Amino acid sequence: MARHIARSEATVSTWCVGHARLFKRLRENQGCTIKTANRALHWFHANWPEDLEWPSDIPRPKKPKKEANQTAQDLGYDVVREV
Repeated sequence: MARHIARSEATVSTWCVGHARLFKRLRENQGCTIKTANRALHWFHANWPEDLEWPSDIPRPKKPKKEANQTAQDLGYDVVREV
């Protein structure tokens, strides 16, 4: 996704979990908490570019029925804006 939107991995990490270290830590097998993983997964789900295919090896979260008609912004997710 970072390459697709012409942003650094650290920038995307900051947008989705609030700090730039997530992907570096994962590459170094340092892991992250379940809370951080869930936050990142839901952020990516809410902000994934429509013109980019979702990774086939990562199940995409389903919207709860009560939230199905709400936008990501309505739900309190940070939404990526094109610059």
